[in-house]
Formats: sequence, C-alpha cells, structure tokens
Amino acid sequence: MTLTLFNQFMSPQILGLPLIIIAMLMPTILLTTPNNRWVTNRLSTIQTWMINSYTKHLMLPINKPGHNWSILLTSLMTLLITINLLGLLPYTFTPTTQLSMNMGLAVPMWLATVLTGLRNQPTTSLGHLLPEGSPTPLIPILIVIETISLLIRPLALGVRLTANLTAGHLLIQLISTTVLALTPTPILSIITLMVLMLLTILELAVAMIQAYVFTLLLSLYLQENT
Repeated sequence: MTLTLFNQFMSPQILGLPLIIIAMLMPTILLTTPNNRWVTNRLSTIQTWMINSYTKHLMLPINKPGHNWSILLTSLMTLLITINLLGLLPYTFTPTTQLSMNMGLAVPMWLATVLTGLRNQPTTSLGHLLPEGSPTPLIPILIVIETISLLIRPLALGVRLTANLTAGHLLIQLISTTVLALTPTPILSIITLMVLMLLTILELAVAMIQAYVFTLLLSLYLQENT
C-alpha cells in the first residue's frame, strides 16, 4: 500500500482499540493532582500558579455570572495544550488534527453559551442579531448576515485548530524528509536541519497559542451572553 503524508493523521489502532482514547487520557495521567499539604513539590506549585494566573486572566473581562465557567474553560485549555504538545513527539498521534474531535468540542461549548444567553437575557442575546441604528430597509439582510455569522462560529473554531496543527505537522514531515534526501550534500542538509529546528520551536508556540485562542474565543462568546 502506498503511504502518503496524510497517513500520519489517521487514527491508529492496536488490537481494535483506537489510540485516540489513550491520547486523550494522557493529560489526566501526566498532570499532578493537588493535595491538602501545606508544602507541595515544585511541579505542583508551578502548575497551580500557572492555572490560577490563566483562570484569573480569562475571567477578568467576564461578568460575575460567567465565572461559573472557569473550571470548564481552564480544564479545556489544559486538555488542548497538553494534547497539542504531546502530538509533537515522534511516533505519537495528535487527536486535535481530527476535525471531528475539534467540532465535537466546539459545537457543544458554543451552543451552551448561546443557550445561556437566551435563558438569562433573551432580549440582549437576540439584540446582537441587529446592530443598533440600522436602516429599516437593511434590517432583514442584516439579521440574515448576523445569523450566518453566529452559526459559523463553531465551524471557525474547529477548522482553525485543525488547519493550524495539520499544516505544522505536514511542514515538519516535509522538511525532515528533505533533510534525509540531502544527506549526500552535508551543507544543504545542515541548513535544512536548522530550518527544521526553528520550525519545531515555532510549532511549540503554535500548539500553545492555538489552545489559548480556542478557549479565549469561547470566553468572548460567553461574555456576550452573560
């Protein structure tokens, strides 16, 4: 069977068990659980400080009723960033390169923010569909445009995360293949290897930034509906 560059994004199986399940369980296994001791180890202290700082930064612009979402959004951010970083290791599988998984995260979370707004403040939530001061003849067109913009939000969330991670993995594989192909010419091979190292550093940043952007956009949608 001829292998392609996109085979790395297929969900592998061992004895009929999809490895995507194991990949999604890894953040739970790797992250330390806080205990009730006064003094904890350094890893747990740094982890707690980072989570508290991120949660405070994320909840700062959101109204007080939206603070109930802090645990959910922080857990989602931790899950995505851990999966994205683990997917950069050799011989691993990145579940967030699957559009089905990203849409499975984006659609329920987006729908929950919309339903929260319709339940708590229906007038304000429906008011977002029509900008204030719109000309009367343009009202039907603007409502249709704003409705399409609202419905396309979860698709944009899922596609953004999938496209960025998929493109990065493809570039890494292409450049690493080029390094091996240029082995007879050491100078070109070394230059390409340096480019590969720089790209890997960039992908580390992309993995963290995309997880942050995914959660940040959800928090902005929540801010509109609380």
